[in-house]
Amino acid sequence: MPSFDVIIEVDKVELRNAIDQSNKEISNRFDFKGSDARIEISDDKTLSIYADDEFKMNQVFDLMIGKMTKREIDIRSLTKQKLEKISGDKVKQSVTILSGIDKDLAKKIVKTVKDNKLKAQGSIQGDIVRFSGSKRDALQAVISLLKNEISDVPLQYKNFRD
Repeated sequence: MPSFDVIIEVDKVELRNAIDQSNKEISNRFDFKGSDARIEISDDKTLSIYADDEFKMNQVFDLMIGKMTKREIDIRSLTKQKLEKISGDKVKQSVTILSGIDKDLAKKIVKTVKDNKLKAQGSIQGDIVRFSGSKRDALQAVISLLKNEISDVPLQYKNFRD
């Protein structure tokens, strides 16, 4: 029986390369000379951006977004947190990276497919959703439906098996 998985994940190697390129450009740019602007990866799901003020914070974030899009990292998987003041004018901002499908989104995905009466069964398995069907065409219809209906998160379709 053909099947495939719907997941949300960011390529960790490409993410680290984008962060390293961003930090290198920050250290070389004239407008950041003498500033404490940098991006750090706290863990696999959190980035910390440091800057001297809010204006430079926005510049660092835009620079990072540019590097990520060049490396084909979907920026819809990033969520900015509240801006924090550290000391003096220095600011810090955390950015969380979306990884895995939460239960609410998984239920929405399965409900969307059921409501459109496609001949595929969806099952929630942890942080992935697996669809299986009797024909390959039904699964391809599920993929095109999900691409049209759910556009606020970067869904990926992996492990397509016949």
